[in-house]
Amino acid sequence: MAVMDRVRTVAQHTPDTRTKQGSAGLGLLLALVATVVWSGSFVATRGMADAVPPVQAVFWRWIIAALAVAPFAARQAWRQRELIRRHLGFTALASLFGVALYNTLVHQAGLTTSASNMGMIMAASPVVMAVYARLGGERLGVRRTFGLLLAAFGVLLLVGDGSLGFDFGAGDLWMLAAALSFATYSALLKRKPAELGGPAFLITTFVLGALMLAPAYAVSVTVQGGFEVTAGTGGMLLYVGVMSSAVAFFAWNKAVSLIGAARAGVVYYLQPVCVAGLGLLLLGERTSPAELLCMALILGGVGLGSARR
Repeated sequence: MAVMDRVRTVAQHTPDTRTKQGSAGLGLLLALVATVVWSGSFVATRGMADAVPPVQAVFWRWIIAALAVAPFAARQAWRQRELIRRHLGFTALASLFGVALYNTLVHQAGLTTSASNMGMIMAASPVVMAVYARLGGERLGVRRTFGLLLAAFGVLLLVGDGSLGFDFGAGDLWMLAAALSFATYSALLKRKPAELGGPAFLITTFVLGALMLAPAYAVSVTVQGGFEVTAGTGGMLLYVGVMSSAVAFFAWNKAVSLIGAARAGVVYYLQPVCVAGLGLLLLGERTSPAELLCMALILGGVGLGSARR
C-alpha cells in the first residue's frame, strides 16, 4: 500500500513539475528574445543619435509602439478601464521608469558613447534586479548567485577594457542611470496586479509614457527644431517602436511573470555579446581578444545563472 501511495503521489505531482519546467523554459526563451531585440535597438539608437534629438526619438518611439499594439490591446484596455484606473499609481510608476525615463537616458547616452559600451553597461542592470529580488525575500541559490557574480565580473572587465579600472565618460554615466531605471522597472513588474492583462498593461504604459514625454518633446522641438524623416531615420524609428518596444517589452514582461526578474536578468547578460556582434556587422566596431574572453565569462555566468539544476 505504501508503494501504491507513493506511485499515486508521484503521478499527481508529475504534471505540475512538467508544467513548471515548461513555463521556465518559455520564460528563458522570451527573456532571450527581448534581449536580442533590445541589442539591436542600441545599434539603432547610436545610428540615429546625430539625426534625431533624444527626446523626440523616444516620444515617437512610444507613439509608434502604442499604434503597433493597439489592434491587440485596445479592446482589453477598454474592458479593464476601471481596473486600470484603480491601479493608476502603479502603472504610472512603471511607465516612468520603464518607458519615459529609461529610454530617454539610453538615447541621451547614444550621443557620446558607442553601441558596444551601451550594451556592456546595461548588462549591469541584472545585478540591481537580483538585489531587489533578494530584498523582496527571493532566494537566489548558490549556483545562480555564482553565475551572477561570474557574469558581473565579465562585465566589469569589459567596461574596464580588460582591467578593473574605470574611465566613464558622460554617455557611460547616462547608461548607468538607464541600467538602474530598467532594473527598477523589472522589479516593479513582480507587483503588477494579476488580473490586469498583459496587452492592456503594455498599451497603458506606452500611452502614459508618451504623455509624460510630451512637455519635454514640445521644448525640444521649440529649441532644437524637428528632424528630417528619411528612409534611415524612419526605418530605425520603426524598429525601436515596433520591435524594441512592442515586441520586446511584451516578451520581457511575460518572461518576468514566468521566471522572475532576477532569473530573467541573468539572461539579459547576453546583451553585450549581442550588441558587440551587431556593432561589428553594422557599425564596424571590432571586438578585441580580451573582450572575447570577457564575453565567454558572461556566457558561462548566464548558463549557470539560468539553469534550475
